Amino acid sequence: MGAIKYEDLSAAFDFVSFAAPMEHQAYISIDTGTISWILELNPLEEEVPEDLETSDRYIAIPHKNDLDLGSELALRFAAAELPNRYDMVAQFFRHRGAYARFKEFLASEGSLDKCYAFEAESTERALRVWCTANDISVIGNEEGSA
Repeated sequence: MGAIKYEDLSAAFDFVSFAAPMEHQAYISIDTGTISWILELNPLEEEVPEDLETSDRYIAIPHKNDLDLGSELALRFAAAELPNRYDMVAQFFRHRGAYARFKEFLASEGSLDKCYAFEAESTERALRVWCTANDISVIGNEEGSA
């Protein structure tokens, strides 16, 4: 398979994860390493291979929930960095608007930047594990490489 740049993989992952699962989709060609993007509500102008969703030559980019990078990530951060406040953070995620309350709480604790760094590291690690499991070669971004 052709190699994929980490920045391209990351952009596709963000695109897929921006919306509800299955609303945005992206696929990697195992032959070329190129990414095809699909937006269900407003189709993109990009040409998409006709066999994209039926061929075994493409791999769907996962949604953040598929890699436990949704609320699970926030709870892992709270457990690691704010253990005395974990129960309060867990309460946030039992109601709508959890992320807004969580981000406000982190800002008040001075931990917002630390959480963003934790999220970026966790996301890169999870994407690299996913790529290895799918025999996808990734170029760049590991430990500051470009």
